Amino acid sequence: MIPEPVARPLRFLFALPGFHHVDRGAEVALLAVADELARTGDSVTVMGMGPERPGTAYAYRHVPAVDRRKLEWLPKVPPFRSDTGWEDATFAFNLTRAFRPTDFDFTVTCNFPFTHWALRRSRGGYRPLHLFVTQNGDWAAHSDAGEFRYFACDGLVCTNPDFEARNRDRWRTALIPNGIDPSRYRDVAADRAGFGLPEDRPVVLMVSALIDTKRVLDGMRAVAALPGVHFAVAGDGPLRQQVDALAAEILPGRFTRMTLTADRMPALYRSADVFLHMSLQEAFGNVYVEAMASGLPIVGHDSSRLRWIVGARETLCDTEDAGALAAALGQALQTGQGTPDPRAEQFAWPSIAASYRRFAAELLSERGRA
Repeated sequence: MIPEPVARPLRFLFALPGFHHVDRGAEVALLAVADELARTGDSVTVMGMGPERPGTAYAYRHVPAVDRRKLEWLPKVPPFRSDTGWEDATFAFNLTRAFRPTDFDFTVTCNFPFTHWALRRSRGGYRPLHLFVTQNGDWAAHSDAGEFRYFACDGLVCTNPDFEARNRDRWRTALIPNGIDPSRYRDVAADRAGFGLPEDRPVVLMVSALIDTKRVLDGMRAVAALPGVHFAVAGDGPLRQQVDALAAEILPGRFTRMTLTADRMPALYRSADVFLHMSLQEAFGNVYVEAMASGLPIVGHDSSRLRWIVGARETLCDTEDAGALAAALGQALQTGQGTPDPRAEQFAWPSIAASYRRFAAELLSERGRA
């Protein structure tokens, strides 16, 4: 039976330490959903470690936390498996004091374990329904090892079909991808000078955190084998010193690394000729859709998950095969930037947020009938 729709505004809390502090994929995606829900009539609060930003439709509350970059030296032990875990713990500690469960129908995050646990607490016997989003993977949802055995949610938002298929028998799931605002990428001018990029040679762009799973170092080696091609990387992370050292060794005069605010990203995409992404498996990857909206040929690791987003492309390949990767990059460079891919329009935020709202309303109706 289809649940009765919930007519009143729903009360959402989105919580993530990086909100208003960084513009990584998860932060950009969840803030876009939060803003769209607020603009269409729901009551939405966002809590993060950054300052307020003008023009948001949602209510924002600053919650202090220690930036992960200051915690990279700490030991990596369960459940503090990385600097992100330490950051998450400092945020969750303060979140428990800022968060009043009775103020919300739903809590939403993609951070596990500490923010997740903080949002799962109840007050006076009441606990909001908890939506967990697989922005950073679905390991917590399907593993029973270590701290993952203490994962639980009322609704699991799966950002790709693989995650949804793997978890549908265990959790109440919804297949909802990430998205973009396609209008931000229309009629945008390139600005190579503003980004310090050369005007007289092709540019391969990578937009990525500097962490092992993104395989940025492998991407650098691939581009280094292409004479006269410049490599630009937008992102930061614990591998920044290794990236800079390798660039000095194999890409002298052909490498630019930068960190940018979200408003500058459309112009950066327009300033490139090819988009390269080396992750073997992304939970979704907003960057692919951004590249599509910018008309860039995409070189990425061929998988059914990626083809679900970008369609069948000759420049998808086995990126662990150096020969196949070189051939794909060569073909993409010959193609160069073109017109925006109309597939990007399918991922517009109003449609994505409506799917979140529909899933949440179903869960609340089911709770009311239970």
